Amino acid sequence: MNHQRIVRTVCFVTVGYVIVLAVWLGWLIEHTPPATIPYQIMGLVAAFGSALGFGMMAAERPSRADRQLERHGLEGWARIEHVTPLRRTPDNGELTELDLRLTVPGSESYAGRVVYEVRRENATRFVPGETITVLVDPQDRDHIMLCP
Repeated sequence: MNHQRIVRTVCFVTVGYVIVLAVWLGWLIEHTPPATIPYQIMGLVAAFGSALGFGMMAAERPSRADRQLERHGLEGWARIEHVTPLRRTPDNGELTELDLRLTVPGSESYAGRVVYEVRRENATRFVPGETITVLVDPQDRDHIMLCP
């Protein structure tokens, strides 16, 4: 979960909502029939909830670089050589540094290091000696995506 993108999205949507609310309170409310004000408030709250929901969906999408890597990356595998837990994450995972021995067909094996959030249910898959599937950027071998 990308917490920074989510916080930015929530802030952006909230600021937009406050601007719309200020315009509605400062100008539009004077020009509408009083009997429709409760419905307008419900509409404004519904619009805020919808904008927030769509923003959260957009914030959860992978980054452009990750989407490119999913489309054009070379599939390979990595053997986990060393695991170093760094800290717990808010969503019950653990940020972990993995030292890997990467192998991509058509090239020599090389060493790499990745910081990855390991969820509690996947902890048994990320132990030294295990092999995991990876995607490697053909132009930049340091750009790696784990495929657990």
